[in-house]
Amino acid sequence: MQITQKLILALIIQATFLTTTNASEQSESKGFIEDAEGSVLFRTGYVTRDRDPSADLSSAGQAAIVELKSGFTKGTIGFGLDIIGDAGFKLGENAHNGNGMLVKRDDGSAYDHWMRGGGVVKARFSNTTVTYGTHVLDIPVLASNTARIVPEYFTGFLVKSHEIKDLELVAGKFTKDQYSDRLSSDGNHLDRAVIWGAVYKFNDRMNGSYYGLDEQDLIDRHYINLNYTQPLADDSSINYDFSGYYTKFSKNASTYSATGYVQPGYNISGNANAGFAGVEKSNSIWSLSADYKKGPHSVLLGYQQNTGNVGYDYGGNADGYQSIYVSNSYLSDFVGNHEKSLQLRYNYNFKNWSLPGLTWTSAFVYGWDIDVLNSDKEGKEHEFFNQVKYTVQDGFAKGASLRLRNSMLRANAAYTPVYMGNVNEWRIFLDIPVKLF
Repeated sequence: MQITQKLILALIIQATFLTTTNASEQSESKGFIEDAEGSVLFRTGYVTRDRDPSADLSSAGQAAIVELKSGFTKGTIGFGLDIIGDAGFKLGENAHNGNGMLVKRDDGSAYDHWMRGGGVVKARFSNTTVTYGTHVLDIPVLASNTARIVPEYFTGFLVKSHEIKDLELVAGKFTKDQYSDRLSSDGNHLDRAVIWGAVYKFNDRMNGSYYGLDEQDLIDRHYINLNYTQPLADDSSINYDFSGYYTKFSKNASTYSATGYVQPGYNISGNANAGFAGVEKSNSIWSLSADYKKGPHSVLLGYQQNTGNVGYDYGGNADGYQSIYVSNSYLSDFVGNHEKSLQLRYNYNFKNWSLPGLTWTSAFVYGWDIDVLNSDKEGKEHEFFNQVKYTVQDGFAKGASLRLRNSMLRANAAYTPVYMGNVNEWRIFLDIPVKLF
């Protein structure tokens, strides 16, 4: 029996033995139609990068992201159906589409317009839900990229169970990965990704989680997180957050920051073996942050470190382009081999200026001690990040938001050829959510 089947069976057995006469999610079901929900998110987005001044590195588009969710039928086991999808079109020429913003053809050019999506069948017993179909995942070891015009989709099974108070168990198996710029439902050619995990709330101040990922013949990844909030005098607090990953890459996995021994042609563009080390590699990355909050002010100090013989490489193996739940992640994720990085971030909420919903974030991250492939020089990089965001708090446009963000990333001569190098990036996103029913 495969690991996924074992995990799903264990969760169902748990639900069977732990169900009592107490109220559960399924016992409170009002019905397939009665609990139905529908929404659409209208998103306008623009991204530009001046990495190469001679090229057009901007993309802009308009999309509508739709979610239609039925309730569950009444009874011991409830059944339901969901639909999720997006439709959009490009704005302007968009000659360059290498930033994942717009759905593109095989030759790299952007479609004038597109439509994607899929359905989900679901069943619920007590407080355990099983779904199969198209998912937008928010799991640290397999997370969909939602930072573009449209999201990344995964197709497969997902089980979530919280029969025990303050404990949520998760298991799933996914066989397709559709990145945000792909029209094919399996454009990233995912073979099989099995995930499992648990989230436990110790009390109102502390929670922890663990997740694992087994991607067939490619990667084995584990994640742990602990989060604690310490209340202080004068309504202030400090939030401590620790996150860590351990990843083992097979010799056939994409390891774009590999160092040490690699097979010939590893980093030669166009070579069939480019990006594949040909030997097993492993990486450990962890981050620790402390976020002090008082009134409208928030100041965060974060430290992040890599060890092993390869950087924390994610996304290249169809393992989710947002699977990077560590503190020092902005335009650069500061994930180079052996890289250490330090962050200072300041956030201000303008609610005391009679502008609730308006926030400003500014951060500086410095990374050093990067082990660069085929170089005896230490790699270094730093990023200055700024973001202003306004979210409408009430009225007919409640929830609508406008976000403007800028990153200035710089790297030294040793690190520029193998990573992003020197980049100035602007992102502008307008999100308008509309509740249909």
